Amino acid sequence: MHFWDAYWGLREKECPCDVHFVEWLDETGIVDSTIYHFGTGGHHHVGIECASPKRRNAVLGITAAPQEYDDFVKLAIAHPEVLRHYNCVFGDIYLINDRLLPAFDVVTLFHLCEFRGEKNDAYDALTDLEVTQLLTDHTRPGGHILFFPGSYAWDRADHSAKDVVAEWEATRDVERVGMFKSVLVYRKRG
Repeated sequence: MHFWDAYWGLREKECPCDVHFVEWLDETGIVDSTIYHFGTGGHHHVGIECASPKRRNAVLGITAAPQEYDDFVKLAIAHPEVLRHYNCVFGDIYLINDRLLPAFDVVTLFHLCEFRGEKNDAYDALTDLEVTQLLTDHTRPGGHILFFPGSYAWDRADHSAKDVVAEWEATRDVERVGMFKSVLVYRKRG
């Protein structure tokens, strides 16, 4: 499996998307909703914040970093009440199984195009566009899909998230809502 051999703590200056996402949830009044979160970080900020009594959002996060998953296990042991609203899976997002996914109200794809490479090709993993389309198909009508234009993969010359999002936007019934701080928000029509 192609995994991420690094640890990502809460670095609000370099990667504010998780903090801004939680602020966006509060600003839009999204509570008691289901969320798919790509890239939990070792901080698990989204899961912890969404588990608070004022939000009660159910979050399914995915990380391909063993160190970040280890921190989730420690979090679960120390604060089992968080598990009522947050669960983290260690795995490769490019191998997600359509049949195992529920319907979501919100999907975050902040790390689109950051982890896909030749190693994924070796086991016929999905592409970034296929992952985006699959998760959009599992987003309820009126639900939201969010991206992070501050990602290092957003504008890179080869295989940019910006290009994947443009192709996705042209093939799915979605509308661009606009920017909220560092995150780009779309809504699924229907």
